[in-house]
Amino acid sequence: MRIIYHTVFLLSCFLFVTGGALVAQAQSTSQKELFNPTGLEIPRFASLKSNKVFTRKGPGKRFPIEWIYQRKDLPVEIVQEFDTWRKIKDEEGAESWVHQSLLSGKRTAVSTVDPYARLFKKSDVNSRIIGLVERGAIVEIKGCLEEWCKVDVLNYEGWITKKDLWGIYESENFQ
Repeated sequence: MRIIYHTVFLLSCFLFVTGGALVAQAQSTSQKELFNPTGLEIPRFASLKSNKVFTRKGPGKRFPIEWIYQRKDLPVEIVQEFDTWRKIKDEEGAESWVHQSLLSGKRTAVSTVDPYARLFKKSDVNSRIIGLVERGAIVEIKGCLEEWCKVDVLNYEGWITKKDLWGIYESENFQ
């Protein structure tokens, strides 16, 4: 990855320095398509699409398998893109590469509270507790407000505070 990036970067500089402004602009565009092909914000969260996802040490099948994730809907953070490959980071900070087809845009999160997080009826700590979510349990995020996320856990809908979840940014709000 680094060698390819530096080669492309140096090639872009060379083309620009030699006066090939149009060629340099085209190279810069293809470089952008290669290193951020979706144009989506990086970093961002996604989830694993199936119960068995192989990740690799680099962006391609020629790289050795590094991890095998066996949890569908596990949230991961996309920290880099290269062509059809995404560099992901899990809750523990491990990074590896996965093909885009193995990722989903479905928003999920993992409970980080030991031994459990409280699932509230409303986005208010004074509302009724309707469930307890174990540390490491995956929840589907339906939307988030300033400090709360509406989640679905085993077909129970309720609210969990953002600080009790991994898979959502503090500043992220959506419905």
